Amino acid sequence: MKPNLIYINPPSGRCRKVRHERFAATHLMQTITDRIDSITKIPPRYLNAAPPAPKSVKIEISPRCNYRCGFCALRTREVQPKWDMDFGLFKRITREMRDAGVEEVGVFYLGESFMNPRLLVDCIAWLKRDLAMPYVFLTSNASMSFPEAVEECMKAGLDSLKWSVNAADDAQFEKIMGVSRRLFRRALGNIKTAWEVRGRGGCKTGLYASSIQYDGAQQEKMERLLDERVRPYVDKHYWLPLYSMGAFATQREHELGYRPTAGNQGRIGALREPLPCWSAFTEGHVTAEGRLSACCFDATAHWTMGDLNRQSFMEAWNSEAFVKLRAAHLRKDVSGTVCEQCVAYG
Repeated sequence: MKPNLIYINPPSGRCRKVRHERFAATHLMQTITDRIDSITKIPPRYLNAAPPAPKSVKIEISPRCNYRCGFCALRTREVQPKWDMDFGLFKRITREMRDAGVEEVGVFYLGESFMNPRLLVDCIAWLKRDLAMPYVFLTSNASMSFPEAVEECMKAGLDSLKWSVNAADDAQFEKIMGVSRRLFRRALGNIKTAWEVRGRGGCKTGLYASSIQYDGAQQEKMERLLDERVRPYVDKHYWLPLYSMGAFATQREHELGYRPTAGNQGRIGALREPLPCWSAFTEGHVTAEGRLSACCFDATAHWTMGDLNRQSFMEAWNSEAFVKLRAAHLRKDVSGTVCEQCVAYG
């Protein structure tokens, strides 16, 4: 049975435990989908070619990943990057983001941030302690999230840790994720351990999981796995469509028998229209090299709108290239733009 507790992280990063009624914990469980929906639904004031600073930004702490998922845009990189984000650059751009009004930072983008746990913890601590960032979140495949690193992330003030669980058994995992099935068992073990670590340490980090919603027998297998190995150890689980990541992973998706959803339409239960694409209006995406992208699946720098090594965050956010691209999205005609070949519009 899940403990009848909620947890609060003071700005110092020290955790303190607060006993409360079960209904209070329910509010915590609802937070992640509410936040997702508030980003994927473009508010009226953001329906502008030069909108205000986004509420949320995802930053690629590490562009590396130990998985080779068949549906992921990372597979399209001819050469996998070796360098993680420079911490000095991270501090400078996040201070600019905070000054501009950014309220949520994801310490991940396309790579697996637990590939560099020391940098990950330092980034979380900087955001919470030095910038007082209201909300810091992370998505991970769980295979590299060893207990000591998870505990340090929680102590540093991480608000949300979400696991990506997209295979029903170890055989499917090996086929889809393209790596040894032993990582499947390790990931499931780490999900359970993270729940135990949070309980022992008294931190308030929300623990969540998402999964791709398949069809038929595959969906039934996923439900069994989730009920036995995932849902008992998270505050909330939710479903995602199978995204076609920027059109460039499409060939591999067909090889594996996938039927992808066009573009990134959000989560199941709150799908959004593909044009205008929310990714270009309400959420920033920064690569480990410091490039600002217009696309949430940009593994090849195809949608680069600015270089944060040479520009401030807001200069890049409303660069000439970005303003022109958003104007095309608002007209619902992206022909002749970098978005033209995306399957969302093709």
